[in-house]
Amino acid sequence: MIRVVVASAQGSTPREAGATMHVTADALHGTIGGGRLEWMAVAEARAMLASGEEAREMDVPLGPEIGQCCGGRVRLALSRVKGVPEAAAHPPVLIFGAGHVGRAVAQALAPLPLAPVLIDGRGDELALAPPGTVTRLTAIPEADIRAAPPGTAYVILTHDHALDFLLAGEALGRGDAAYVGLIGSATKRARFERWLGRDAPGLTCPIGGAGVGDKRPEVIAAFVAVEVLGVVGNGSG
Repeated sequence: MIRVVVASAQGSTPREAGATMHVTADALHGTIGGGRLEWMAVAEARAMLASGEEAREMDVPLGPEIGQCCGGRVRLALSRVKGVPEAAAHPPVLIFGAGHVGRAVAQALAPLPLAPVLIDGRGDELALAPPGTVTRLTAIPEADIRAAPPGTAYVILTHDHALDFLLAGEALGRGDAAYVGLIGSATKRARFERWLGRDAPGLTCPIGGAGVGDKRPEVIAAFVAVEVLGVVGNGSG
Protein backbone atom coordinates (compact mmCIF):
# COMPACT_ATOMS: atom_id res chain seq x y z
CA MET A 1 0.00 0.00 0.00
CA ILE A 2 1.18 3.53 -0.75
CA ARG A 3 0.47 6.46 1.55
CA VAL A 4 0.03 9.76 -0.28
CA VAL A 5 0.39 12.86 1.89
CA VAL A 6 -0.01 16.50 0.93
CA ALA A 7 3.39 17.62 2.20
CA SER A 8 2.83 21.29 1.32
CA ALA A 9 0.08 23.34 -0.27
CA GLN A 10 0.50 26.85 -1.62
CA GLY A 11 -2.25 29.09 -2.91
CA SER A 12 -5.64 27.64 -3.79
CA THR A 13 -5.54 23.85 -3.49
CA PRO A 14 -8.16 21.07 -3.14
CA ARG A 15 -6.87 19.95 0.29
CA GLU A 16 -4.63 21.31 2.99
CA ALA A 17 -1.17 20.11 4.03
CA GLY A 18 -1.46 16.85 5.96
CA ALA A 19 -4.37 15.44 3.95
CA THR A 20 -3.76 11.74 3.41
CA MET A 21 -4.85 9.04 1.01
CA HIS A 22 -3.92 5.33 0.91
CA VAL A 23 -3.68 3.53 -2.42
CA THR A 24 -3.71 -0.19 -3.06
CA ALA A 25 -3.73 -2.02 -6.38
CA ASP A 26 -7.52 -1.90 -6.54
CA ALA A 27 -8.83 0.48 -3.87
CA LEU A 28 -8.51 3.93 -2.29
CA HIS A 29 -8.97 5.08 1.29
CA GLY A 30 -9.25 8.82 1.91
CA THR A 31 -8.74 11.62 -0.58
CA ILE A 32 -6.36 14.43 -1.42
CA GLY A 33 -9.08 16.38 -3.18
CA GLY A 34 -10.14 14.42 -6.24
CA GLY A 35 -9.75 15.57 -9.82
CA ARG A 36 -6.70 15.24 -12.02
CA LEU A 37 -4.29 15.76 -9.11
CA GLU A 38 -5.65 12.70 -7.36
CA TRP A 39 -5.71 10.64 -10.57
CA MET A 40 -2.04 11.46 -11.13
CA ALA A 41 -1.15 10.53 -7.54
CA VAL A 42 -3.02 7.23 -7.81
CA ALA A 43 -1.19 6.40 -11.05
CA GLU A 44 2.18 7.20 -9.44
CA ALA A 45 1.31 5.16 -6.35
CA ARG A 46 0.29 2.12 -8.38
CA ALA A 47 3.46 2.42 -10.45
CA MET A 48 5.38 2.29 -7.15
CA LEU A 49 3.46 -0.80 -6.09
CA ALA A 50 4.36 -2.50 -9.35
CA SER A 51 8.03 -1.55 -9.24
CA GLY A 52 8.69 -2.05 -5.54
CA GLU A 53 9.81 1.56 -5.11
CA GLU A 54 9.72 2.76 -1.49
CA ALA A 55 9.24 6.52 -1.81
CA ARG A 56 8.96 9.40 -4.22
CA GLU A 57 7.68 12.98 -4.35
CA MET A 58 5.46 14.87 -6.76
CA ASP A 59 5.53 18.65 -7.24
CA VAL A 60 2.36 19.61 -9.07
CA PRO A 61 1.33 23.11 -10.23
CA LEU A 62 -2.46 23.19 -10.45
CA GLY A 63 -2.74 24.91 -13.79
CA PRO A 64 -4.50 24.46 -17.11
CA GLU A 65 -1.91 21.93 -18.28
CA ILE A 66 -3.36 19.30 -15.96
CA GLY A 67 -6.96 20.49 -16.24
CA GLN A 68 -7.16 21.56 -12.61
CA CYS A 69 -7.16 25.33 -12.40
CA CYS A 70 -7.11 25.94 -8.67
CA GLY A 71 -4.10 28.16 -9.19
CA GLY A 72 -2.01 26.74 -6.37
CA ARG A 73 0.85 24.28 -6.08
CA VAL A 74 0.98 20.99 -4.20
CA ARG A 75 3.89 18.82 -3.15
CA LEU A 76 2.98 15.20 -2.49
CA ALA A 77 5.03 12.67 -0.53
CA LEU A 78 4.40 9.03 -1.49
CA SER A 79 5.72 6.20 0.66
CA ARG A 80 5.21 2.45 0.91
CA VAL A 81 3.55 1.18 4.06
CA LYS A 82 2.41 -2.23 5.24
CA GLY A 83 -1.09 -3.20 6.25
CA VAL A 84 -4.31 -1.29 5.68
CA PRO A 85 -5.39 2.09 7.02
CA GLU A 86 -7.14 1.62 10.32
CA ALA A 87 -10.48 3.35 10.91
CA ALA A 88 -9.48 3.46 14.56
CA ALA A 89 -6.98 6.17 13.64
CA HIS A 90 -9.98 8.45 13.19
CA PRO A 91 -11.94 9.87 16.13
CA PRO A 92 -14.52 7.32 17.30
CA VAL A 93 -18.24 8.09 17.15
CA LEU A 94 -20.61 5.73 18.95
CA ILE A 95 -24.15 5.87 17.55
CA PHE A 96 -26.71 4.34 19.88
CA GLY A 97 -29.89 3.25 18.14
CA ALA A 98 -30.08 1.55 14.75
CA GLY A 99 -33.48 2.87 13.73
CA HIS A 100 -34.09 5.06 10.68
CA VAL A 101 -32.20 8.07 12.07
CA GLY A 102 -29.34 6.03 13.51
CA ARG A 103 -28.77 4.28 10.21
CA ALA A 104 -28.90 7.60 8.36
CA VAL A 105 -26.35 9.10 10.77
CA ALA A 106 -24.02 6.13 10.30
CA GLN A 107 -24.28 6.52 6.53
CA ALA A 108 -23.65 10.27 6.71
CA LEU A 109 -20.54 9.81 8.86
CA ALA A 110 -19.09 6.90 6.88
CA PRO A 111 -17.14 8.92 4.26
CA LEU A 112 -15.84 11.44 6.81
CA PRO A 113 -12.54 11.24 8.77
CA LEU A 114 -14.37 9.61 11.66
CA ALA A 115 -14.82 6.05 12.93
CA PRO A 116 -18.56 5.54 13.47
CA VAL A 117 -19.96 2.43 15.14
CA LEU A 118 -23.70 1.72 15.12
CA ILE A 119 -24.79 0.07 18.36
CA ASP A 120 -28.10 -1.59 19.25
CA GLY A 121 -29.53 -4.55 21.11
CA ARG A 122 -31.82 -5.39 18.18
CA GLY A 123 -30.14 -7.56 15.58
CA ASP A 124 -32.93 -7.09 13.06
CA GLU A 125 -32.41 -3.31 13.05
CA LEU A 126 -28.62 -3.63 12.80
CA ALA A 127 -29.12 -5.94 9.81
CA LEU A 128 -30.70 -3.00 7.94
CA ALA A 129 -27.58 -0.83 8.29
CA PRO A 130 -25.97 0.41 5.06
CA PRO A 131 -23.32 -1.93 3.61
CA GLY A 132 -19.93 -1.40 5.17
CA THR A 133 -21.31 0.02 8.42
CA VAL A 134 -19.44 -1.10 11.53
CA THR A 135 -22.11 -2.45 13.87
CA ARG A 136 -22.14 -3.81 17.40
CA LEU A 137 -24.91 -5.93 18.90
CA THR A 138 -25.06 -5.57 22.66
CA ALA A 139 -27.57 -5.86 25.48
CA ILE A 140 -25.51 -3.53 27.70
CA PRO A 141 -24.76 -0.41 25.60
CA GLU A 142 -23.63 1.59 28.62
CA ALA A 143 -20.63 -0.76 28.82
CA ASP A 144 -19.51 0.54 25.42
CA ILE A 145 -19.49 4.07 26.84
CA ARG A 146 -17.43 2.98 29.82
CA ALA A 147 -14.92 1.24 27.54
CA ALA A 148 -14.61 4.06 25.00
CA PRO A 149 -11.39 6.09 24.76
CA PRO A 150 -11.26 9.76 25.81
CA GLY A 151 -12.46 12.14 23.12
CA THR A 152 -15.16 9.83 21.80
CA ALA A 153 -18.35 11.36 20.40
CA TYR A 154 -21.70 9.87 21.42
CA VAL A 155 -24.88 10.18 19.36
CA ILE A 156 -27.86 8.85 21.29
CA LEU A 157 -31.12 8.12 19.47
CA THR A 158 -32.51 4.82 20.70
CA HIS A 159 -36.12 3.65 20.62
CA ASP A 160 -36.50 4.12 24.38
CA HIS A 161 -36.46 7.47 26.26
CA ALA A 162 -35.32 5.80 29.48
CA LEU A 163 -32.39 4.20 27.68
CA ASP A 164 -31.56 7.52 26.03
CA PHE A 165 -31.39 9.14 29.46
CA LEU A 166 -29.25 6.35 30.88
CA LEU A 167 -26.75 6.56 28.03
CA ALA A 168 -26.61 10.36 27.98
CA GLY A 169 -25.99 10.43 31.72
CA GLU A 170 -23.26 7.81 31.36
CA ALA A 171 -21.53 9.74 28.55
CA LEU A 172 -21.71 13.09 30.34
CA GLY A 173 -20.52 11.49 33.56
CA ARG A 174 -17.21 10.53 31.96
CA GLY A 175 -16.21 14.19 31.63
CA ASP A 176 -14.06 13.56 28.56
CA ALA A 177 -16.54 13.22 25.69
CA ALA A 178 -15.93 15.26 22.57
CA TYR A 179 -19.65 15.41 21.88
CA VAL A 180 -22.79 14.08 23.54
CA GLY A 181 -25.85 14.44 21.34
CA LEU A 182 -29.36 13.37 22.32
CA ILE A 183 -32.24 13.20 19.85
CA GLY A 184 -35.41 14.96 20.92
CA SER A 185 -36.75 18.40 21.71
CA ALA A 186 -36.21 21.16 24.23
CA THR A 187 -38.91 19.47 26.30
CA LYS A 188 -36.99 16.19 26.28
CA ARG A 189 -33.84 18.03 27.32
CA ALA A 190 -35.70 19.60 30.25
CA ARG A 191 -37.02 16.18 31.28
CA PHE A 192 -33.51 14.73 31.08
CA GLU A 193 -32.06 17.50 33.24
CA ARG A 194 -34.78 16.94 35.84
CA TRP A 195 -33.93 13.23 35.78
CA LEU A 196 -30.22 14.04 36.04
CA GLY A 197 -30.85 16.49 38.87
CA ARG A 198 -28.79 19.27 37.33
CA ASP A 199 -28.19 21.23 34.16
CA ALA A 200 -26.31 19.46 31.39
CA PRO A 201 -24.18 22.12 29.64
CA GLY A 202 -22.20 19.46 27.80
CA LEU A 203 -25.29 18.03 26.14
CA THR A 204 -26.41 18.81 22.60
CA CYS A 205 -30.19 18.39 22.51
CA PRO A 206 -31.91 18.60 20.14
CA ILE A 207 -29.22 17.18 17.86
CA GLY A 208 -28.82 18.75 14.44
CA GLY A 209 -30.07 22.05 15.85
CA ALA A 210 -29.83 23.96 12.58
CA GLY A 211 -32.23 21.49 11.01
CA VAL A 212 -34.80 21.33 13.80
CA GLY A 213 -38.26 21.16 12.29
CA ASP A 214 -37.34 18.78 9.49
CA LYS A 215 -37.89 15.22 10.68
CA ARG A 216 -36.49 13.40 7.65
CA PRO A 217 -33.73 11.03 8.86
CA GLU A 218 -31.34 12.05 6.08
CA VAL A 219 -31.73 15.74 6.91
CA ILE A 220 -31.23 15.18 10.62
CA ALA A 221 -28.18 13.06 9.81
CA ALA A 222 -26.66 15.76 7.62
CA PHE A 223 -26.87 18.36 10.39
CA VAL A 224 -25.59 15.90 12.99
CA ALA A 225 -22.62 15.13 10.75
CA VAL A 226 -21.77 18.84 10.64
CA GLU A 227 -22.04 19.09 14.44
CA VAL A 228 -19.88 16.04 15.10
CA LEU A 229 -17.26 16.82 12.48
CA GLY A 230 -17.03 20.37 13.79
CA VAL A 231 -15.91 19.21 17.22
CA VAL A 232 -13.98 15.98 16.60
CA GLY A 233 -12.96 15.91 12.92
CA ASN A 234 -9.54 17.34 12.15
CA GLY A 235 -10.22 17.36 8.41
CA SER A 236 -6.79 15.90 7.64
CA GLY A 237 -8.17 12.73 6.04
